Amino acid sequence: MVEKIEDMPSGTIGFRASGEVSSDDYREVLEPALREAVEAGEVRMLYVVDAEFKMDAGAFREDAKTGLEIGLRHHSAWKKTAVVTDVEWVAKAIRLFAWMAPGEVRVWAMDGLDEARAWVAD
Repeated sequence: MVEKIEDMPSGTIGFRASGEVSSDDYREVLEPALREAVEAGEVRMLYVVDAEFKMDAGAFREDAKTGLEIGLRHHSAWKKTAVVTDVEWVAKAIRLFAWMAPGEVRVWAMDGLDEARAWVAD
């Protein structure tokens, strides 16, 4: 499941992924918020991935589609993405592929959540 984090600094968006993330999570939660941020002119995103996180096959497809449709098409709108997780494979994957993502991407461990939130807003 993906939930929007409501108490984010002005001009930023945040999400928390926990349990099984599905394609519906992308279509109903992530994509509308990302489109709204792109339309506002900037994407500054915090993405928190909890320990029990996993993605179903549909979520992987939706992630790729979202990346192409919102990420690449609106490349200049993406400013910062902070990923906060203690899930080692997620952290490694983000670090490995960060060069392909639009904007600046950084990864923090869960104890760095406050720092990541401040960095996204700066």
